[in-house]
Amino acid sequence: MRTRGDDLRSSIGVSAVALMLSLFMVGPPAWAVEPAKKKGVVRIATIGPRPPQVAPDTEPQKIVDRMIAHWRGRFAQVLPDKPDLIVVPEACDRPSGLSRDKQLAYYTVRGDQVRDFFAKVAKENNCYIVYSAVREMPDGSRRNSSVLLGRDGQVVGIYNKNHVVIEETTESGILCGRDAPVFACDFGTVAMAICFDLNFDELRLKYAKAKPDVILFSSMYHGGLMQAYWAYSCRSHFVGAIAGLPCEIRNPLGEVLASSTNYHDYVVADVNLDCRVAHLDYNGSRFRALKEKYGRKVTITDPGYLGSVLLTSEHDTIGIEQMVEEFDIELLDDYMTRALRHRHAPGNME
Repeated sequence: MRTRGDDLRSSIGVSAVALMLSLFMVGPPAWAVEPAKKKGVVRIATIGPRPPQVAPDTEPQKIVDRMIAHWRGRFAQVLPDKPDLIVVPEACDRPSGLSRDKQLAYYTVRGDQVRDFFAKVAKENNCYIVYSAVREMPDGSRRNSSVLLGRDGQVVGIYNKNHVVIEETTESGILCGRDAPVFACDFGTVAMAICFDLNFDELRLKYAKAKPDVILFSSMYHGGLMQAYWAYSCRSHFVGAIAGLPCEIRNPLGEVLASSTNYHDYVVADVNLDCRVAHLDYNGSRFRALKEKYGRKVTITDPGYLGSVLLTSEHDTIGIEQMVEEFDIELLDDYMTRALRHRHAPGNME
């Protein structure tokens, strides 16, 4: 059993080691002096062009070249803003105008050529990029996937669409994905969903439990109110990249922070991930005290009618978790857990 004295001696020991190492190094080791990195602002770009149309008799390699040229032009719209992350629609390199057979023949020739181009763009511009496309597996089956490429152009992780439309399997051999992974980026954690996925609680509830900082949604369909519902229920920012429809970035309250327009099929916005959702009940005086101390260094966003607010730290070094702890603010999930525990306590139910 550890005692306070043990903790003190342990602290002294770490300090002594850091001091000795500093005699032989240019500076002390980072782990001895640096505080934990605070979550902060990430610049996100989402692009939603309609797929280009090609003539049915176009040679597959020429289609590949056309798709690479298409995306070179689309990336050029957002790269001057130096985004940390770029999200694109589902099946981003699938042209319109091809029969199913010719589409599959194109995929065979395409292979990883478009993905490798995306990786080159990611590396040259020091950003993450989502490449969402149909992939062929070693056994000949296919997946409808979102591939997260890192700042170095390497694959960070792959999400396979869990809920494919029936015809994706019966006509194109695309199998349903099994997993709902969450990936760590240098700015926070991300999860992904694709198109039809947005209709199913089975996947949403996995993310509601994991609570990624951002959900990246590549799609051919918008989803309407489901976008806001996923954002709120998962306590996550939500980035939609929708082909030919508004591409929106939402906060964990489901509110739209930024959107593409009828004139521009892309939008770039700075998003502060250092935030938490809290309920209004019992927190009123705590919110006032929080605001009195930190002023403009904390934002309290009330969307109205929801009974919940979003707390966001704008402080350079003090994160929202520290603020919440300092003022004993009850977060939304903790409040709901406490309310359920009350309901099921002996004597509280009819």
